[in-house]
Amino acid sequence: MKLFIDTAPLRHAAYRRLWIGQVVSFTGAQVTAVAVPVQVYAMTRSSFWVGVLGVAGFVPLLVFGLWGGAIADHFDRRRVLLISSLVSWAVTLLLLLQALLGLDSLALLIVCVVVQSGAFAMASPSRNAIIPRLLPDEDIAPAMALGSTGMHSSILLGPLLAAAALTADRYWIAYLIDAVLFTVVLWAALRLPAVPPLTTADAKISGWRSVKDGLRYMSSQPVLLMSFVVDIIAMTVAMPRALFPEVADTHFGGSSATGLLVAALGLGGLAGGLVSGWIGRVDRQGAALILMVAVFGAAVAAAGLTRSLWPCVLLLGVAGAADMISGVFRQAILATYAPDEMRGRLQGVFVVVVAGGPRIGDLRAGAMAASLGASASWILGGIGCVVLVVAAGLAFPALLRYRVSASDTGKRSLEQVT
Repeated sequence: MKLFIDTAPLRHAAYRRLWIGQVVSFTGAQVTAVAVPVQVYAMTRSSFWVGVLGVAGFVPLLVFGLWGGAIADHFDRRRVLLISSLVSWAVTLLLLLQALLGLDSLALLIVCVVVQSGAFAMASPSRNAIIPRLLPDEDIAPAMALGSTGMHSSILLGPLLAAAALTADRYWIAYLIDAVLFTVVLWAALRLPAVPPLTTADAKISGWRSVKDGLRYMSSQPVLLMSFVVDIIAMTVAMPRALFPEVADTHFGGSSATGLLVAALGLGGLAGGLVSGWIGRVDRQGAALILMVAVFGAAVAAAGLTRSLWPCVLLLGVAGAADMISGVFRQAILATYAPDEMRGRLQGVFVVVVAGGPRIGDLRAGAMAASLGASASWILGGIGCVVLVVAAGLAFPALLRYRVSASDTGKRSLEQVT
């Protein structure tokens, strides 16, 4: 029985470069993801404004994630990835400059988050939709596990680098690390082959109508739709990320603990990814997805009950492992349902849910913390996640009953839906 992660996709040079670029650049992005909230909290002393950052990042994710998915289906995906990555790099350089100049402008930080979120939302559908074009079918599922494991290794390493930089409140060091590491994904994108639409029909531009067609397709697939719903529950109800700066300051002795709390999620995800060889043998992927989201919520609630740093880090690690495994199941279900002509648009929805959900969760956590306190917000969020995801699975059982062995794969063309 294969237990450890399958590295077969790394034999393909184009995918290997893309994977390296994604892991290295995402590590830098995680440094910034820690530094910006810490800088905002230091300026405002308010978890509410940290939560506002989440909302500021969600709006461009929603708009450009959906639109970017349609663009990825109609243009050369390599070109879309490269242009949007350059925009994101320029914003990182702006964050570096404002830190060096000591501007302390809340408005500027929010604008940077907005633009960078939009660029990320444009890049991600193209990057994810490129992968099936680089690999044979048998390597796609292992590539998902590799990508998720790499992402969680970044979630681990990036915050640790941020913690070292922020010990002396030197925000510019954090942003410099991000700017340097991000150059690797630019190199990877430049080395990719062209990835144009497969057919002339796919190259026709239909703008937001194309987005609507993608959403219509998704709504016709109940298993796919519910896989997104349970993730929305997890990220909007249970994610305690916006509370990390306040809890680190009030319970764990200073802002440097923020990086450890964020890194704990990455450490758990990395551990889960390294022993992910068994995931491909799970037949009831829908039930497994619901179970993992419930474990995530329970671990978050338990972490909120602790008053010592290392037990909290351990429990957040369990949450990170559950989140990583649930993510692989979601991506496997998505790959099963998505033909190439729809892949960019459905990846756009995936980006909105996966990246946008935590930002709504930031607002939820910050608003509840303002009225009930950070601990209550943290604990109630985890408990609420468990209750809601179990209720959703029982009320809408299509996902709960889904079996890979009994699936007809659901791969219908856009014309059959529209």
